[in-house]
Amino acid sequence: MPHFFLVISCFLAFYLAWNLGANDVANSMGTSVGAKAVTFKQALWIAGILEFTGAVLFGQNVSGKLATGVVDPHGFADAPQVLVVAMMAVLIAAGVWLNIATVFGFPVSSSHATVGAIAGIGWVAIGSQAVDWRSLGIIFVTWMITPVVSGAIAASFYSLITRQILNHPHAIAQFQEWIPWLSTALMGIFGVIVLPTLSNPIHTWISDHFSVTLPSHDLPILIGAGGAIALSFSSWRQIDTSPQPSLEPLIARFQIVSACFVAFAHGSNDVGNAIAPLAAIAHIYQNQTVPLEDFEVPLWVLILGGVGIVGGLAALGKKVIATIGEGIIALQPSGGFCAELATATTILMASRFGLPVSTSHALVGGVVGVGLVQGIKSIQFKTVRSIGLTWLITIPVAAGLGIVIFTLLKLLFAN
Repeated sequence: MPHFFLVISCFLAFYLAWNLGANDVANSMGTSVGAKAVTFKQALWIAGILEFTGAVLFGQNVSGKLATGVVDPHGFADAPQVLVVAMMAVLIAAGVWLNIATVFGFPVSSSHATVGAIAGIGWVAIGSQAVDWRSLGIIFVTWMITPVVSGAIAASFYSLITRQILNHPHAIAQFQEWIPWLSTALMGIFGVIVLPTLSNPIHTWISDHFSVTLPSHDLPILIGAGGAIALSFSSWRQIDTSPQPSLEPLIARFQIVSACFVAFAHGSNDVGNAIAPLAAIAHIYQNQTVPLEDFEVPLWVLILGGVGIVGGLAALGKKVIATIGEGIIALQPSGGFCAELATATTILMASRFGLPVSTSHALVGGVVGVGLVQGIKSIQFKTVRSIGLTWLITIPVAAGLGIVIFTLLKLLFAN
């Protein structure tokens, strides 16, 4: 495979990651900015660090799934060059559609765009038998379930907080009693899903250098407990040092932490939408064979995707943040916290099993779940309908764009 194919593909993957950052990362920070828990500038720093970290440390599973799980790579075994052209077309089609949606402020799903483009191009390239319909069916089901699951979690948690804290006659005192439980819930969800994976390299390093074997659960428990204790003490201190504490600014501290988890979760899951095609191309370049089930995504590919995501958010993310944070319901930190906690839980669980779900689905579902508890009249259904329409048309638009671009590229390069 000529070297310039890989170079061009790197630029195209960066372009897709840039637009993914401008559109999808805005989903992860929209509720925090809309609820005034963080400023837009602070959101950029939070998302920048944690999106990149999540992409590099936890993005392998979803990237591998997209590269080999939507279209059967065996169908391209005799023609790896065709797969290269197909993946380049995916990068262009998904990137262009996300770019258009971002200009108009619509939070579309990058998962829809990438999967739709891969499936459409695979069908045209080598026939309908190339598409792994079972795997595609599982992905579609997760897309349908994601907003329902996230909405149910957000509604349940917000109902609990409303009943036990917000509507209590002594809300501040009641919140003080609930601080340890809220801290434990927040750190526990992150710890159960993420920390076992992240702590494995630390266990290995300790075993190699000190000949000590630690139980696999010790470090996650220690890190999670330390985080919960630190969050609890900082919240109590904020109450003690405030002359006239009010409830929502106190809850905003928890929302900032939950926003961090959503950013990490988004980076871990959605980076695959940007770099899976590039990873497949890089594999072909290095090995002269198509990637199969044991496919490993190179670290430099994950890093490139993480950098692109962060740059896109900083440059173009403000419109979509406004749509998510202000266009569906009027958010307070308590509602934003519950929506983000539900989103992080849903997305991190999906990342753990390698399922490319949609962060926009999860977060919109979480916000609507909070709105249903507040009262159905609080929901701006016009905005929800517009978002839903963009979700529906993303798959056919991305597939159609991908087919046209693939046909043109094949005429230019495949021969």
